[in-house]
Amino acid sequence: MVNRKLIRPTLSDVKEQPPSKFVDGQRKRVPPEVTNAEQYYYLKQMSSKTPMVIKLVDGEEVLGVIEWYDQHCIKVNRDTEPNLLIPKKVIKYIYKEDEVKELDQNVLYQNGG
Repeated sequence: MVNRKLIRPTLSDVKEQPPSKFVDGQRKRVPPEVTNAEQYYYLKQMSSKTPMVIKLVDGEEVLGVIEWYDQHCIKVNRDTEPNLLIPKKVIKYIYKEDEVKELDQNVLYQNGG
């Protein structure tokens, strides 16, 4: 029978070489919960006064320009109708009014109209 010596690194050797998923003894940073993308989008649309379509949970569509926003609601200015203060919890999604016009023109062009 052959006597084999087990080679193990010492504890100091292990401490000197951090594993690949750890940097400087710390774990990788978790992505932030708040990316400020929503705030950036609102500010961009407000500054350019882009006509927007706000689709509500009940299916109603509100057309207008976003005047201001906060954590819980947005204020929409409309030309022909009264301005609205809309709670964010009733908003299904928001898109630019121009996107609908472009889509309609593409459909007409494809159908030969």
